[in-house]
Formats: sequence, structure tokens, C-alpha cells
Amino acid sequence: MALVIDLNVCVGCHACVTSCKEWNTSGEAGSLADQHPYDADPSGTFFNRVQTYEAGEFPLADTIHFPKSCLHCEDPPCVPVCPTGASYKRKEDGLVLVDFDKCIGCKYCAWACPYGARELDEARKEMTKCTLCADRIYNEALPERDRKPACVLACPTSARLFGDIHDPESVVSKAIAERGGYQLMPEWETRPANHYLPRQPVNAVNGCGSGSCGCKSTEADHASLEAHGDLNLAAMAVRV
Repeated sequence: MALVIDLNVCVGCHACVTSCKEWNTSGEAGSLADQHPYDADPSGTFFNRVQTYEAGEFPLADTIHFPKSCLHCEDPPCVPVCPTGASYKRKEDGLVLVDFDKCIGCKYCAWACPYGARELDEARKEMTKCTLCADRIYNEALPERDRKPACVLACPTSARLFGDIHDPESVVSKAIAERGGYQLMPEWETRPANHYLPRQPVNAVNGCGSGSCGCKSTEADHASLEAHGDLNLAAMAVRV
């Protein structure tokens, strides 16, 4: 089981972050600590975070929102380094989980993870991470449509997909095949289950992702932009 995240439609709203925090604080993962939440330097334990950065240069600059959580690797380096066996990979669905009763908070798993997906809960002195809402996706007390990770249900742009990547007919497998989904940092050979759908080229005329908004800009617009520079960019934006 895995997430597929569409970077082309993520708007960085942090709905996934807050819904994840709410569900897991009240779920089987237990209370997730916050340190100084109303002070100048707040911190806390989160299973999911969204990193935002700028790429390119004007007029082709782009703001990219990059959600990141545990990638539930098929060969997770965090598991074999755990001295107590608290970190383990579940065979039936591939989830990488933590047995909190065995965790001693030594941080070995955090040092081994190349993605920075592990966090120490300072209040509980236990390592925490995304569970893909394991206590939710199999909960028969919930309607079937709600048996998805909290972050998936909360996303207002449907940037997050959930399913079995080993099933070629699943929505995630089809999205990976059709959009060229990729794994994060494959050179580490951890074979992450989670994939990302690449961001499409930015349309310099109006800043949209190519093919994602149905705008009416044309090749002539782009040629004119290149010929007349930034002043033409402003005029074209008003016209569009």
C-alpha cells in the first residue's frame, strides 16, 4: 500500500498535515507532542510535512510544494538497525510500522533513514512516523469511502492518491504508468513504495502548468513572449 502524490496540483495548503496530526493524535499512534506551540519557536511531532521552495528564474520561476512523509520502502534501512525490533515491515500490506511498546527512542532508525521521515516524540521518548493510517484503512466501522489515510481524504485538490502499487489495475499504478511517477532518491536503493507524479512545465504566459488548467495560450503567445521580453509578459497576462 502506498501514496502517489501529484506535485502538479498540490497547492501547499497543509490540509494533509493538520488532518494527519488530528487523526493520529486521537488514534492508535497516541498523543503527538507539541513543544511551545504558542511561543516564538514552536515545534512538535508530525507524520507528514510540506516543504515549499522556489525553482527557476523569472519569468519561468515556479513555486513547488513538496509533501513528504515515510515512504514505506520495500527495503527499509530503518528496520535492520533497530536494536529492539520495534521497527518492522508488515508482510501483508508492506507498511513500515513502529511497535511503541518496544521502542526505546535511541534514534538509530532516524539516522538510517535517508529521507528524514522519522521523528522523536520528546514527551513519549519514542520514534514516530507515518502509518498510512493503518488503524483507519481497515476499520470496518467506517464507511468504505472513508477507509483511506486522513491526508488523502483531506486534500482539496486530490493531489494524494492511495492504493496498492503491486496491483496494475489500482488507481496508483495507473497514475504512475500514465504520468511517469518516480521514486524519491532511487540511488539509495530503498525502493520507496510512495511515488511522486512529476510537475509539468510552467507556461510562462500565465504561470499555469501545461495542460492542467485548460487555458487558451498558444505557441504564438510563447514566441511573442520570447521576442518582446518581460513587458510583453505583463500585457499577455492581462489579455489572458
